[in-house]
Amino acid sequence: MLLEHQGQSPTVDPTAYIAPTATLCGDVRVGPGCRVLFGAVLTAEGGPVELGEGCVVMENAVLRGTRQDPLTLGRHVLVGPGAYLTGCAVGDDAFLATGSRVFNGARIGPRAEVRINAVVHLRTTVADDTTVPIGWVAVGDPAELFPPDQHDRIWEVQRELDFPGYVFGLPRAPDGESIMPEVSRRYGRALDRHRTDRIL
Repeated sequence: MLLEHQGQSPTVDPTAYIAPTATLCGDVRVGPGCRVLFGAVLTAEGGPVELGEGCVVMENAVLRGTRQDPLTLGRHVLVGPGAYLTGCAVGDDAFLATGSRVFNGARIGPRAEVRINAVVHLRTTVADDTTVPIGWVAVGDPAELFPPDQHDRIWEVQRELDFPGYVFGLPRAPDGESIMPEVSRRYGRALDRHRTDRIL
């Protein structure tokens, strides 16, 4: 399904293949020879999503561009089934495996691998040719790699990256309080813009 969003429509190179159950919404640009498979969602939420030549986006992956951080894939990038990428830049020949997660402002260098269920955190830079092992977490600039049971060490780096400030524009809540009421209001307003989307 192709959708116009806020006056922007997807553009798909004639040599690309988009599965009939994939969804492309807004300023999504699919380059030559790309393949976007069943159930994948590519949505430009204020910023574009751009796939370079020969990219493959597998089943049920979600790629989201944001106003602050467009989403770009270089050439010959493979995004595995069920992966989630938001507002990140991925270099040529990178491999993002099944269930991988890459967050806002992250940069992944050429030929890097983010293996099954691995996480590349907000504002993290994964160097060229680096492998993030299965289930591990990359955090920081340059990235440090941690197994998932090292929460305290991950948090030491992650805290300074300021997820609530960078993504939501809100200060971290004091102990015993939550920013979620304001987060849900802001997201609700932003997502309400989809009411005027038009099926192409």
